[in-house]
Amino acid sequence: MTKHKKHTNLTRRDNDNFAPNEIAILGTNCTTISNLVSKVSQKLSNFKLAYFDASHAKDVEKNILSEYTFHHQGNLQITTSGKINKYQQRLDFAQFDYVFINGNHYQGAKQILVLDEAKEASVLKRLEQLNRIQFIVKLKKETEFFDFLVEKYPNIKNKICYTIDQVDQIVNHIHNLIQEKIAPIKGLVLVGGKSTRMGQDKSELNYFGKPQKEVAKELLENNNLETFYSVEKTTNNVDEISDKFYNLGPFGGICSAFQKDPNSAWFVLATDVPFVNDEVIQLLLNHRNPSKVATAIKGKSKEFVEPLITIYEPKAYPILLQYLAQGYSCPRKMLINSDVEIVEIEDDLIRNVNTPEEFEMAKKEIND
Repeated sequence: MTKHKKHTNLTRRDNDNFAPNEIAILGTNCTTISNLVSKVSQKLSNFKLAYFDASHAKDVEKNILSEYTFHHQGNLQITTSGKINKYQQRLDFAQFDYVFINGNHYQGAKQILVLDEAKEASVLKRLEQLNRIQFIVKLKKETEFFDFLVEKYPNIKNKICYTIDQVDQIVNHIHNLIQEKIAPIKGLVLVGGKSTRMGQDKSELNYFGKPQKEVAKELLENNNLETFYSVEKTTNNVDEISDKFYNLGPFGGICSAFQKDPNSAWFVLATDVPFVNDEVIQLLLNHRNPSKVATAIKGKSKEFVEPLITIYEPKAYPILLQYLAQGYSCPRKMLINSDVEIVEIEDDLIRNVNTPEEFEMAKKEIND
């Protein structure tokens, strides 16, 4: 008997318990944990980091009014009521490269165990939570492993071990853990648009002896990117991604790519920019900043970035959906109002070709 499937089986983002990438610190008091997080975070300030902790207040009144306090320098303080809900936390933490968790209160998918002789009973209480220890931190160099730890995890003494004052080594280790989870990049060539001004499909135009969509795909593939065509129609071709977000143009194509693979970044490339060459592709790849929502090209004399010559990180997907929920389907609008790495370039290399006259001029320039 076939099992009834109530919901569509979507590919999910590779989350930990509360965030895409998290680590719980446990085994010592909360002050020591927060101090360690503070020291480490100061040295990893180029990443987007968060700290997930519990309130230590004895009595907390439920807020009648949720307060959002903005500071003119860009700081935001939020006071509201709510319970822990992993789905909500994953939304809250979707934009962060790494989330530190106070493991005395919440269980993280990965752990840093602090060996503190005064907290042996606390470690015993959370013994089952220590299933993915990344490394050990000792408050004192001479501190021995607790017997129950060795009994439960016989290989624990083989784990890398630091002392609490070896901040630089701890920072370097965490830096590597962040780097390990940076998303791979795939390519997405946008084809099949209306091309109203051109009067024919711009992706089929021939500048270099073959359809421009093939040229764009080869540009990305030559830089070791597995590349797909974004198409409007339903398709069974393995190198095509059909729109699941209908009548939204490039915005729908980008969201459809993320629906297919939300764990990859997507290098989006239009087919109406025939002067984009391998140098431009490599420039964008070399300046990629995975801590940002996206890495985008901007002409030096232009006011805004080019949304269709852009690397969109996985953290862009929920933001795109939030814009869609507000009735906006413009990827440029999302980029303008988000934290984006901008790479400036000469305007001529990224100019659009939209009319038959522009096509003839561009083709002549390319072939001269």
